Amino acid sequence: MLLSIRWTPVKPRKMKFNVSSRLEYRIQEDSTIILNVHALRTPSQTILEEAFNIEPYIKSEEINSAGYESRLVRFKVNGATNIKIGYQALVDNSFKCLNISSLNEVPVDELPADILTFLNPSRYCQSDKLYRFANNKFGSIEPAFNKVLAISDWIHDNVEYLSGSTNSQTSAYDTVTELAGVCRDFAHLGIALCRALSIPARYFTGYSYLLKPADFHACFEAYLGGEWVIFDATKLAPLNGLVKIATGRDAADTAIANLFGNVNCSWIEVACDLAEEGFSPIFYNPDSTVAVSYS
Repeated sequence: MLLSIRWTPVKPRKMKFNVSSRLEYRIQEDSTIILNVHALRTPSQTILEEAFNIEPYIKSEEINSAGYESRLVRFKVNGATNIKIGYQALVDNSFKCLNISSLNEVPVDELPADILTFLNPSRYCQSDKLYRFANNKFGSIEPAFNKVLAISDWIHDNVEYLSGSTNSQTSAYDTVTELAGVCRDFAHLGIALCRALSIPARYFTGYSYLLKPADFHACFEAYLGGEWVIFDATKLAPLNGLVKIATGRDAADTAIANLFGNVNCSWIEVACDLAEEGFSPIFYNPDSTVAVSYS
């Protein structure tokens, strides 16, 4: 197993995005809603302007998730009603371009304690069930970045992107069996296969520039060379056009909405647009020499 070698990346590249989301809910009884639509505040992601509103007005509170990256908003709705929720922000985002030659696998005995949880099977990412498949298909590929890229490419080439083909119960094991899914399922399968190969991986959800149709988008990050490196098995949007909402073990930690009561979503509208010029999209290919990290 190769040791981790740190390489000093080039100066982080910056880009501003306008992001927004609009959600409408039909509520039949007293209910509580916990939303996860706010752009995350991180050392590489600064919120320059931000607005959040609920119509009709309902008092809300922002809370932080325990152990994972997200900004949650919680509020209670009394009685039957319809509500509209709006969020918009101007985000100054930056990412690092890392030399892939530095992105080796970090031995488990050298992993930081807070990274170890991302080696374990989770609700939607049953890496223990995919150990044999992962090792037979990808175990001999080196170096580690190429291994994860091969996983991402295999998912893209073999799993059909098919809207409506899965539901909230679909797991990575289901996806590799049925070979169909959406971005959420692509991300779960990438995470499970990485973990089966002792590479920590986590779920990434965010706003995505140039994604069509516009929606919340799911990708995955692999821990390589001491950095969280982004991968998108759907290849539907550039890797440097993401605004992070949350990360976690899988979609259970990062759901856009958790609904407690008789609540139905009737409308979702999402947008992510450039707030300045000069964007040059980045996608991985077999000749790539750099990888993208938002950590």
